Amino acid sequence: MAAETAASADLPATAEEITLTVKWSGKEFTLRVIGEDTVGELKRRICEVTRVLPQRQKLLYPKFGSKIDDDSLLLSQINIKSSLKLTMIGTVDEDMIVDPVDSPEILDDFEIVEEEELDIKDKEINKQKLRRRVDQYKVELLNPCREGKKLLVLDIDYTLFDHRSSAEDPLELMRPHLHEFLTAAYSEYDIMIWSATSMKWVKLKMEELGVLNNPSYKITALLDHLAMITVHSDSRGVFDCKPLGLIWAQFPTLYGAKNTIMFDDLRRNFVMNPQNGLKIKPFRKAHSNRSSDRELVKLTEYLLDIAEMDDLSGLDHNKWESFYEESFKRRRRHS
Repeated sequence: MAAETAASADLPATAEEITLTVKWSGKEFTLRVIGEDTVGELKRRICEVTRVLPQRQKLLYPKFGSKIDDDSLLLSQINIKSSLKLTMIGTVDEDMIVDPVDSPEILDDFEIVEEEELDIKDKEINKQKLRRRVDQYKVELLNPCREGKKLLVLDIDYTLFDHRSSAEDPLELMRPHLHEFLTAAYSEYDIMIWSATSMKWVKLKMEELGVLNNPSYKITALLDHLAMITVHSDSRGVFDCKPLGLIWAQFPTLYGAKNTIMFDDLRRNFVMNPQNGLKIKPFRKAHSNRSSDRELVKLTEYLLDIAEMDDLSGLDHNKWESFYEESFKRRRRHS
């Protein structure tokens, strides 16, 4: 206990918990945040208790004016204190699916230098945010985890599906070879889907693509935007990411850094676990690129090749294509 107290004393003042009251629809909700959380993170916490999506929330508190509309601002920057009462205006649309097409598109997948990447991963404030997220967010299993299998974590937008092109049938926007890829991967990996959108949208899209009830493979779990945390980069400011530590903490005997790989078209999403992330080529303009996109075919071979290894943590997934090419040449020589 003394050690825990000492560790807390070493944290910056902005890491101290702030207790807020949010009034919405005639009810009051008590939330706990910290000064280094952003306004966007506060909205995510409000979403957890009210089910009003962050983009549909309007926070009111005259003292802060328009600052409270800037999702990137830290709560410490607008001097939010404990016992504050905020009013939130927003509606829960049970019949409406909020598609990411309504939100701004992220095209600038900025690079973070290795030294700063390590600093973000190891910073105590980010570890604290992760611990709080583990307590707040429980991964709900759709199918049992399988002993001895590695873990594959997949993004949706531009990874499995082109969410911005228009089509009468969602299957037209599905990345080529998706079901073959998932079937092959399932032989060696448990599969989780993690999207930066709402759970309602994740389920809808996966059902439309025939992923959730496919007889050839099973999806272990779905994760949404509420599982993400915000981190701060000195060069790039505040942004959201997907910390694999949240999954590892909830399934410590099954998954960890040695047996997990994550695919995402945004490198920033795995800044808390850069060694486990593989940046996949974005799948855009589905109608014109469907015939030429073979990313999942090549990645299938890569996944099956590395599945034979006991420890994936020493691999440089930035060089996965070179690894694939060498493996392809070896297979041809021995065929």
